[in-house]
Amino acid sequence: MKLNKTELDGCFILKHDIFEDDRGKFYESYNKEKLESLLGFPINFVQDNHSVSQKGVLRGLHYQQTPFEQSKLVSVVRGEAIDVVVDIRKNSLTFGRHFKIRLSQDDGISLFIPKGLVHGFLALKDQTVFVYKCDNYYHKESERGIMYNDPDLRIDWEIDEDRLILSDKDKKLPAFKDLYL
Repeated sequence: MKLNKTELDGCFILKHDIFEDDRGKFYESYNKEKLESLLGFPINFVQDNHSVSQKGVLRGLHYQQTPFEQSKLVSVVRGEAIDVVVDIRKNSLTFGRHFKIRLSQDDGISLFIPKGLVHGFLALKDQTVFVYKCDNYYHKESERGIMYNDPDLRIDWEIDEDRLILSDKDKKLPAFKDLYL
């Protein structure tokens, strides 16, 4: 496993070692000891989530407020997705910036997202299976979000907006500039 920095402080791309032969492929998607060694701090994941989405489904941008904020380890095990994180940590050097990456079933890549980043993804293929480990439990009353098409963030989702499939909740999320009012 190799760790690469992203433009956002504390957010990392993890490239897993893939072993392939005529039978298929194998890779270790999670190893607590190796991950902690690469990150340089302990992480205790307590919840695993799986999401299955049709092509065009955009989920996000979501986060949980303190004390229920979550670090996540995310990957795609079937299909392909665009994954986006936004830094909303007011004291961060990368506050207000976002990072985008394509994740697929073939790349052996995971993304580590630290607490304080907002997260969302867009399924690029039908039946895309997105999985993520969280270091805190989901807490409905603490869930918040930012609109996916926020004009200040200027995230390019690489698809026409009229082809996006959003939940009613995600259609009503506030703007980035309104987070700290």
